[in-house]
Amino acid sequence: MARYEVYVTYKQGIFDPPGATAERALANLGYEGIESVKIGKYIQIEADAGLETVREMCERLLANPVIEDYRIVTEGEA
Repeated sequence: MARYEVYVTYKQGIFDPPGATAERALANLGYEGIESVKIGKYIQIEADAGLETVREMCERLLANPVIEDYRIVTEGEA
């Protein structure tokens, strides 16, 4: 059984509402020098599935390929 970590983020140029909210909140708390904040999803999958199957899962359900990018990290045996 393999373990996959999937990181989903908005594509470049797509507005990130949670990231923008966190960025403003950090500035309001007095943190300086923050250029941008991006917030995404982290998904951990343990399955008897190959990388191509996990990619298919991302394309069909876990990410919206129109507005989101995803990155899959294989962590080996679970």
